[in-house]
Formats: sequence, C-alpha cells, structure tokens
Amino acid sequence: MVKVRFNDREVNSVASSPASPSAPSAKPSTVVLFHSVCGLRPAVHAAADRLREAGHEVVVPDLFGGRTAETVEDGVVIKDEIGKDELLRRAVVAVAPYSDRGVVYAGFSFGGAVAQNLALADDKARGLLLMHGTSDIADDAAVDELPVQLHVADPDPFEPHDWLNAWYLRMGRAGADVEVYRYQGAGHLFTDPDLPDYDAEAAESAWKVALGFLDSL
Repeated sequence: MVKVRFNDREVNSVASSPASPSAPSAKPSTVVLFHSVCGLRPAVHAAADRLREAGHEVVVPDLFGGRTAETVEDGVVIKDEIGKDELLRRAVVAVAPYSDRGVVYAGFSFGGAVAQNLALADDKARGLLLMHGTSDIADDAAVDELPVQLHVADPDPFEPHDWLNAWYLRMGRAGADVEVYRYQGAGHLFTDPDLPDYDAEAAESAWKVALGFLDSL
C-alpha cells in the first residue's frame, strides 16, 4: 500500500507550533540511525536525542570514521574515498549486535539509502524511516508489509519526482506498506539547522509525523 501526502505551508505551520516534550513511547523501538553524506553532524545527535526522549533506544553509527562535510559535494568525496563496499560493511557491523531483536532502520539522505538496503535484507526489521533519501530496489526484493515512511522535499534535486514515483511503486510491489510525505519549498536536508537547506516548519512537521510512525510499530 502506498500513501502519498503533500504537506503545504498551512499544514506545516500547524504541525510546527510550540510542542510539549515528547511523552515516552508505549512501544519503544531500537532505532539504528544513519547519518547523511555530510557525516555524523550535531543534527544527527540532536535527532537521536529527540527519539530517545520519546523512549526509544537509538544507535548512531559513524560510517565516515569521524569525518564530516559542510556541503553535499564535499561529503560525496568522502563517501567515494571510503567506497561503497566498505561503507556497507561498516553499516552491517554496526547493526549486528541489535539485529536479533528486530530494529527500525532510519537514515538521512545517503543514510536513508543505507537504511533501506539493510531493511530490505532483514526479515526481522520492524520498520524503515527515511529522511530525505531513498535507494534503488532489487528486482527480487520482498518484504512482508514492512512499514516504511519517507519524508522528502518537494521538489528535491536528489529525489526527483520521476524517481520517487518509480521508487514507491516498486516498494509497494515488494510488499512494503509505504507512506510518503513531501514538503513543498524545503531544502534537501531540511532537518539540519546548521545547513542552508534547513526549514524549521518542515522539520518540526516531519518529526511529529515520524514520532507517530515509530509509536505505531
């Protein structure tokens, strides 16, 4: 099943009004949260803390070994230097101690692609939360109604409409239960307050919905 929702400015304004601290989740999850191509920046730690305040256990792997970037372009250089195979190995090693319990995979942009690849290969995965990024889907990918939620800018130069249309249709055919939330006018990494892409209204709206998603798992 695929649900596509467009969040306009009016919706974002309502969702991002001053909020009280998150109540602990009645059904806490173990969330493995992968950073973007910009590395393990303060915004990733802040996001992890937000999820912890809601009662979830959060693991934040550092796939870049301490390296960070101020731009996507610089981050791509780091990613390419390390290499796809090594990055995947690091991700698998980071998840291994927790995988038996069934985890929620999550990630920002590049980290979302990593999270998606691992979740589709893990029959114990409880859910997949994607912030700003997706990945290609193998033809033989198959899951049993895996809950998936994607938050993405609209438009997003890294996630163009044609790509997203094909992506969510293929995820649905693979058996995932997918929700897509699009945020008009936001930048690509709109949840990172230290980057030019930041959009406070879109970020707060996305996190409110994402926390509800985690509570539903």
